[in-house]
Amino acid sequence: MTLLAKLMLATVATMAAGAVQAKTPAPVQDKPVNCDSCKEWNAPVKPFNVFGNTWYVGTAGLSAVLVTSPQGHILLDGALPQSAPLIIANIQALGFRIEDVKVILNSHAHWDHAGGIAALQRASGATVMASASGALGLQSGTNGKDDPQYQANPVVHVAKVRKVSLVGEGDTVKVGPLTLTAHMTPGHTPGGTTWTWTSCEGDRCLDVVYADSLNPYASGDFRYTGKGKGGSPDISASFEASIAKVAALPCDIIIPVHPGTTDVLGKAARRSGTDNPLIDASACRAYAAEAGGLLAKRLAKERGEVLPLDAKGAAHAH
Repeated sequence: MTLLAKLMLATVATMAAGAVQAKTPAPVQDKPVNCDSCKEWNAPVKPFNVFGNTWYVGTAGLSAVLVTSPQGHILLDGALPQSAPLIIANIQALGFRIEDVKVILNSHAHWDHAGGIAALQRASGATVMASASGALGLQSGTNGKDDPQYQANPVVHVAKVRKVSLVGEGDTVKVGPLTLTAHMTPGHTPGGTTWTWTSCEGDRCLDVVYADSLNPYASGDFRYTGKGKGGSPDISASFEASIAKVAALPCDIIIPVHPGTTDVLGKAARRSGTDNPLIDASACRAYAAEAGGLLAKRLAKERGEVLPLDAKGAAHAH
């Protein structure tokens, strides 16, 4: 073989290797977040059908929900960065493809619910949608300064979501026959969003609520009642309005962003042919009532008021 021929073969091989490298998919997991609860939250669970075309594909402590149709699917939330491979595996275990997820919706941009979204977007090519405030968090990869859980030091960063489409109160997101509606529920974060849709089994259709956190947990010296002149505003009224909004939603099934809040996994395990504990028309009201009690205690403490003897316990992180 002549030297020229060898050089040409080497050039072709190099170009081919570059083409293969260019087609190699991006990793499905970004740098993990380490926290006291992360290992427990990220424990794998077997995915399961909630009702109709609604499926639980999240982890033991962090919800992710898939709503399916022949024309494509909608995924709600991405949990931790290290949750992305588990969510993809759960979707596949149910017989669906991550590539058929057309839209990824976010409840709020904290790293325990949005950390995996960047990887899931890369794997699926889906459009990511969130509230205006939530989009800022997703695109920056960290909490904004107006977030009750903002921390100047240390700052937790997750992979940035490159492009986010915005939704507002009452906006609908459609994929084929699927229609999901956004309800702005600020408080836990400024951009908190609760999502609702209808799932059917035969002629029976139920209202499903993917409820954002209503937990009044905050970092540092943040005050929901504000810090007075020149400080953060009083957001207590808007938080109370969010809680009332969730309580009033048409709601046959609730899936909170932390499934343990309403024992989603336990209820799913207790289902029988004649009984489905996940179906509970009072669940949204109960969820809101619990949050209302926590917020009332928090606000009373901030205002220096005497707490009632039956006040709820302290809010937990996230």
